[in-house]
Amino acid sequence: MKYLIAGARGMLGTDLRDALHGREVVALGRDELDITDQESIAAAVAGVDVVINAAAYTNVDAAEEDEATASAVNGTAAGLLARGAAHVGARFVQVSTDYVFDGLGRSPYPESSTIKPLGAYGRTKAEGERLVQQEHPSAYIVRTAWLYGAHGPNFAKTMLRLAGERETVSVVDDQRGQPTWTSDLADAIVRLLDADAPAGIYHGTNDGETTWFGFARAVFEVAGLDPERVLPTDSTSFVRPAPRPAYSVLGHEGWSRAGLAPLRDWRVALEAAAASGVLAR
Repeated sequence: MKYLIAGARGMLGTDLRDALHGREVVALGRDELDITDQESIAAAVAGVDVVINAAAYTNVDAAEEDEATASAVNGTAAGLLARGAAHVGARFVQVSTDYVFDGLGRSPYPESSTIKPLGAYGRTKAEGERLVQQEHPSAYIVRTAWLYGAHGPNFAKTMLRLAGERETVSVVDDQRGQPTWTSDLADAIVRLLDADAPAGIYHGTNDGETTWFGFARAVFEVAGLDPERVLPTDSTSFVRPAPRPAYSVLGHEGWSRAGLAPLRDWRVALEAAAASGVLAR
């Protein structure tokens, strides 16, 4: 079995390489594979059995100013990769996002929920989902959120950096979601493939829920810092170009239907990540 990872130099892509250790893997970053070019894709997928698309335009604020570029990467390119995989008979995994929802919910979004993105980033990722399903009907779409890990900038690392620069840190307490360790997500994607689970949409987030404020306090705690240094505020204190979903909690029914265990609780994962050195300052 030969695997191709697009976006292999990113935070999730690097953990996917680790999760596939010992298998035949072609790991390509943006400098090695132009995912907006069909010919480049055709050459990359030749002889491949599984394609995992972990590449994305993830700067949600910049996407508001340059939706065309975000759409090319998150939308058009996802469809081209799915088409290339389908052409060679390879299985396909598309990584998507909670931003396809409007965040107005009050209970975890099932995989079947109607998507209604608020901003450009969500719109482009939603278009990617649509094109993937069109080009490769037997693909997996794995939505995730609030990612942190060892191999890239993320909220948890930012909190620890700020802890070394300031006495207190103010963090919003009116946005809820699921902190998700990229190592857990990578392992879950591999489990999904190994189980030959039914095609469709899966929500790949660690279980449970909290706010950014709660997440920040937990990061301080596992790092041996005083969580009282984290102070609550609300979204009006941090006005950004892109709207943030107020409620980004995703349901995990798809895993149960496939006979698979969902990702573990976010707090347990955070403690394991800290123990493994992921949050080292």
